[in-house]
Amino acid sequence: MSWQLWALVSAVFTAATAVLARAGSAGAESDAAAFMRSVVILLALGAICLATGQWQALRNLTGRNLGLLGLSGLATAGSWACYFRALKTGGAAQVATLNKLSIVLVAVLGTTLLGERLSGINWLGIGFVTLGAYLLTHRG
Repeated sequence: MSWQLWALVSAVFTAATAVLARAGSAGAESDAAAFMRSVVILLALGAICLATGQWQALRNLTGRNLGLLGLSGLATAGSWACYFRALKTGGAAQVATLNKLSIVLVAVLGTTLLGERLSGINWLGIGFVTLGAYLLTHRG
């Protein structure tokens, strides 16, 4: 499958994540709910690594890989803790929309820190994402 198709399938899972997390964490403590979800993710990804033969590839990770992936894991934990707290009182559509402002931040950080290049039309799209987030969360 192409990266575009994988990304679209990811979007479907991400949408399901927001709705199921909102419903599943109703009446629960947000950190406990996020922890339970993390346990399921750990088990599911472990099973995927075993099923696809990638378990052995874990040995090939360098110190740099492990350090950066560790920092990414900490960022994910912070993101999920905040996400579940937001879902306690905010609607899934509004919380997920504001969360997707990460697209804007990734574009800025990708260009400044990773040297990625975006065209004018790409930046226009980033502007539309920002505007869309505002419009979807604005109470008018």
